Amino acid sequence: MADPTGFLRVPKIEAAKRPVEERVGDWREVYEREDPNARAGEVSQQARRCMDCGIPFCHSGKAGCPLGNLIPEWNDLVRRGRWDAASDRLHATNNFPEFTGRLCPAPCEAACVLSISEEQTGGSVTIKRIEQTIADHAWMNGTVEPQPAAISTGRSVAVVGSGPAGLAAAQQLTRAGHEVTVYERDNRVGGLLRYGIPEYKLEKAVLNQRLAQMRAEGTRFVTECEVGVDLTVEQLRQRHQAVVLAVGALRGRDNAVPGRELDGVHLAMEHLVPANRECEGDASAPISAAGKHVVIIGGGDTGADCLGTAHRQGAASVTQLDYNAEPPETRDDDLSPWPTWPLVLRTSPAHAEGGARRYEVAVQRFLGDDNGHVRAVEVAEVRVTRDAEGRREITPVGESLQIPCDLALLAIGFEGVEHMALLDGLHLKLTRRGTVSCGSDWQTDAPGVFVCGDAHRGASLVVWAIAEGRSAANAVDAYLMGESDLPAPVRPWTLPLSVV
Repeated sequence: MADPTGFLRVPKIEAAKRPVEERVGDWREVYEREDPNARAGEVSQQARRCMDCGIPFCHSGKAGCPLGNLIPEWNDLVRRGRWDAASDRLHATNNFPEFTGRLCPAPCEAACVLSISEEQTGGSVTIKRIEQTIADHAWMNGTVEPQPAAISTGRSVAVVGSGPAGLAAAQQLTRAGHEVTVYERDNRVGGLLRYGIPEYKLEKAVLNQRLAQMRAEGTRFVTECEVGVDLTVEQLRQRHQAVVLAVGALRGRDNAVPGRELDGVHLAMEHLVPANRECEGDASAPISAAGKHVVIIGGGDTGADCLGTAHRQGAASVTQLDYNAEPPETRDDDLSPWPTWPLVLRTSPAHAEGGARRYEVAVQRFLGDDNGHVRAVEVAEVRVTRDAEGRREITPVGESLQIPCDLALLAIGFEGVEHMALLDGLHLKLTRRGTVSCGSDWQTDAPGVFVCGDAHRGASLVVWAIAEGRSAANAVDAYLMGESDLPAPVRPWTLPLSVV
């Protein structure tokens, strides 16, 4: 055991956030911008709380980290001040720890043995903070360098989509010696990392430094190219021996309640993407919350991203609606026993910045003014139950009320892969879940065409996208070369036929 009494002597300390009144006035990251070298001492102390458990659930794919990050190992290295070695161990399982350290909700911390009893142990190890500090320390000290392949295989691979899954697959395959081209339909590389994640959660300079490394390794990026339109499927197959589909699951779920057609009622991504483009220096966002009463429908991460964006745009008020009951503040062992992901009330930095949260309410209709613009949202109290087949039923139980609204944002999830010419050209059909299915080798029904990330899994976490990208790279390498030494942290999961 690294330090058997560390968790008893060292209190848990999370990363410091900037004051609310300061951070809502700009788009910089929420957390204090500290020199990683300066905060190394405090983070090293936090690493002492790791017990190096005999069975480390934190890096178990079923409960903790899908990437299988060797968390106890790099915690111990940090404890001993061996930051370069910690970076090596971290990068051995994770291509982009600077992304996951900022964006992942940290199932590893929920599965940490110290999270069994918060009162007795002081809470889980601050794994996410340690991970980000290792990555930032490595970048600042120049230990993250390009790793070009020593030998070229002469094989060519196309990766369609430049989100975290596509980037992970591309980097792994480039390092294996293949000629990799990433096709992106947007004008910049990064997918949801670029245009879906607000700047205050991930400053794009962090993304750009990793892309520069990938370019130096030999990965080629082609932007403003929609495969199936700007580049035909026939041309794609002629140029490349294998194709990886990492196109995401961006088809937003809608809600066809009365008044949905009114001006000012939008899907969440119609608000987030232009706001991120504006931060990149493009034209001003056509949808702004400035001076408006904003209502966000949906209580998940996308809704929280809309909340933080609305604060920074200067909203007059923000209300977030969720038809589910308010979760408990602490883990209920009957509902979500350790080490599973706990069903608890989660308060993001955006929630701490203001706004109201209402639970067990659902939109009944949007009300408009004489000009056809939304002016209010009518909601009613509801109860959520399940029918005999497990399907959700939402039943109004109370009187309706109106909430003033100038801008309504639907953040109620995603329905899968967007319908695109690429899939038609490959003769691939979507499952009932809106995803692209594959076999145990990540290969779709189209020979030589593989899938990973949200396109395969459905909208999920950045850590799962990277894990699937790495595993798909292993499968592509084996397809091209007969075998592969690339790591494969996860295998494709399947669902019952009644679901797919």
